[in-house]
Amino acid sequence: MPELVILGSGTGIPSLRRGAPGILLISKNGRTVIDSGSGAMRNMLKAGITYREIDLLLYTHIHPDHTADLVPILFACKYGDLPREKGLTCAGGPGFRRHFNKIRRLYGSWIEPATYPLTIKEILSKPLQWGEMKVSSKSMTHLPGSVGYRIEWSDGRSVVISGDTDVCENIVSLASGADLLILECSFPDEKKVEGHLTPSLAGRIARESGCRRLLLTHLYPVCDQYDIVHQCRQVYSGEVILGEDLMRIKI
Repeated sequence: MPELVILGSGTGIPSLRRGAPGILLISKNGRTVIDSGSGAMRNMLKAGITYREIDLLLYTHIHPDHTADLVPILFACKYGDLPREKGLTCAGGPGFRRHFNKIRRLYGSWIEPATYPLTIKEILSKPLQWGEMKVSSKSMTHLPGSVGYRIEWSDGRSVVISGDTDVCENIVSLASGADLLILECSFPDEKKVEGHLTPSLAGRIARESGCRRLLLTHLYPVCDQYDIVHQCRQVYSGEVILGEDLMRIKI
């Protein structure tokens, strides 16, 4: 059974409770990381996974709070005593390859693979087949090139990750019937910000998509002053989980 570990349930704003965004999926297809904000690699280690074990890195968009540990991961893979050996695929939405090439020009040999093959991909119209796991995506309403992901296994299990987004039809359709829907919930209902969701909006998406369970994450510090779950349950009657760092969830 696939298992999800929250590497970071917060944002780019420093918090003693919540780290920057990151999700780890562990299944028989390997280890998949979706977004790697600052501290993600350290929390992977707390979850029992090292940089040498990641098989697939997926990015929802290129804001720093979601990508800050990409360079440290690639840098660690060159560590002389424990170099990475197996291949790594790193993917994002439209424009991700251009973004990665800028990083490559900036850091050069410090992040260029020497002991393993590195593949860079963009995913949008054509799903990525990864063993028995299929990764499909749709564009989200946030930054140009932002995408949400739907990951499906051959046994029918599915998880959907929005990344950062406002309400849009794409996230509802992407999440249709999902076993677990992971939505950003940046601010309480009283403090809506464009390009982000609130608990009520997240609940509306969950209800309209018909997902089985809803996990709320990407919580700004202000959310800790409100009953986020209660606000969400006014709209969505299914199971609501408030994300916490290093929380483990079976899919």
